Amino acid sequence: MSKSSSGNMQMIRTLMFRLLPVQVLLAVVGSINNIVSTYFASNYVGIDAMSAVGLYAPVSMLLGALSTILCGGSAILCGKYLGQNEHEKLQNIFSLDIAASTAIAALSAAVLVFLSLFDLTGFFTRDPVVRPIFNIYLLGQTIGILPLIIGNQLPAFLAAENRNRRTLAASIVYIIVNLIFNILFVQILHLEAFGIALSSSLGMWIFMAVQAGYFFSGKSLMKFSFRNMNFKECGPLFKIGFPGAATNLYQTLRGLAVNHLLEIFVGTVGISAFAAANNFMGFFWSIPAGMIAVSRLLISVSVGEEDRQTLTDIIRVMFRRFIPLMLAIDALIIAFAPLLTRLFFKDPSMPVFRMTTDGFRILPLCMPFSIICMHLTCYAQASGKQALIHLTAFLDGFVCVAGFSWLLIRSLGINGVYLANVLNGIVITGCFAAYAWIKKKHFPRNADDLLVIPDDFGVPEKDRIDVSIRTLEEVSRLSQKVQDFCLEKGLDARRSYLAGLAMEEMAGNVVSHGFTKDKKKHSVDIRVACKNGKAILRIKDDCVPFDPKERRALTENADVTKNIGIRMIYKIMEDIQYQNMLGLNVLTIRI
Repeated sequence: MSKSSSGNMQMIRTLMFRLLPVQVLLAVVGSINNIVSTYFASNYVGIDAMSAVGLYAPVSMLLGALSTILCGGSAILCGKYLGQNEHEKLQNIFSLDIAASTAIAALSAAVLVFLSLFDLTGFFTRDPVVRPIFNIYLLGQTIGILPLIIGNQLPAFLAAENRNRRTLAASIVYIIVNLIFNILFVQILHLEAFGIALSSSLGMWIFMAVQAGYFFSGKSLMKFSFRNMNFKECGPLFKIGFPGAATNLYQTLRGLAVNHLLEIFVGTVGISAFAAANNFMGFFWSIPAGMIAVSRLLISVSVGEEDRQTLTDIIRVMFRRFIPLMLAIDALIIAFAPLLTRLFFKDPSMPVFRMTTDGFRILPLCMPFSIICMHLTCYAQASGKQALIHLTAFLDGFVCVAGFSWLLIRSLGINGVYLANVLNGIVITGCFAAYAWIKKKHFPRNADDLLVIPDDFGVPEKDRIDVSIRTLEEVSRLSQKVQDFCLEKGLDARRSYLAGLAMEEMAGNVVSHGFTKDKKKHSVDIRVACKNGKAILRIKDDCVPFDPKERRALTENADVTKNIGIRMIYKIMEDIQYQNMLGLNVLTIRI
């Protein structure tokens, strides 16, 4: 690997792991809600209430699908518009997303209230004991649908504005208040199933409020505006977001099918065991969910910039860091399976205890495959590979798990359902590898092959320079290299000289000042590309943010003896764009 590639790889790896904790904590919010609900249902209400929690899983998946359509589409479009400096379009996507979320949440809540009040939930269960409990639980959950869907949208926008701490604070507050509400409503007031659902719903309102406060503060770049909304963007928003959410939609059907198979071949005790294992595993599923939340933003920005190197670096980090981390966590889950089961069921002699323990030993094996598939799906979404996305979503969401469960449950019982999830991961990973094999005419040998990046994507390697620098001496050497490169590519002597001068001045400013703001190790990722008779210089660093307004202020300083280099660059260059996205300073200069 070249020095420039190594430097970019280090920057991407550092950024991904810096963003990961917040995104994991965000993803863990929903899973902790499920764990708390499962714990209070099994310990304070009973196994029938646990079955009600399990029966709600397809509804939760459906709401997650509706949320993902908007969240996935808006995150990818926002990433592209950030990469292209299209701030008006960025504002529009924010407004469209919030408006659509509100409408969808209101309609969903109305439908579920109607089903609950008129006892129209027979397609979930026909058990005469569990069904009334489920109706009450469903009614309580509808109170939190609006903050659930909107609350899931805001983290991507907060991340784009480098306000991850706001999401972190909202997540911590939610976890605390959800536990307090469950103690109050279930343990003290004995509201049983309705209390479990009400605790979750009220907690989601607080979770949303903490995040939304930033957008009402007047400090946010993105502001809601119904008047300036361009509804033409609705099409791309839903088109891009739907394939990623299609899996959740299919999983809604899959959940209904699997619950039906468990009710027939294992009994409601199987639904309770599956709910306990699956809901607690949701805590660990937040790790892959957090990983893809980080990668989704970086992938979409890289597609917007047509940055092949960063795309492949993201996949390398996924294989070299994310997968080993997940395997280590899986080993711990399997080792402590009986101990985890005791959180919900105390008696090892009960069938539900053995079924739940088996779930903790088998389900973790799905996660490494899921991480690979989610990353490849995200790139396929951003690059418009619609046929591939729809095929894998249908197989992953419904066909494989439901099909394998149907084949295995008669002989293996509930373990057949657990194994079906593992086999599903193997099949979907194989589909992506087969697609790359067909397109590349050989088995994928590297990240570029696996992603099937088009040959004309971005600027060809011969027409660009990619370098990572860490010292002023390297900056000085780079200046002459840039000038020679531009001359070689046909630019006139004046513009070639200015390109080298601009690179030396701006990159040197980062090394001299940005590197000294903290004690962390930094590098500057440099790209010089010649395209359509113009030179495009991009300087990317992970130092302290330097607001573009401050840059402009420097050029307008009355004291002409200060900041001479920066003042000169702003005067002679055709276009200079600055943005701070995902914690990176990105300066683009066109000559």
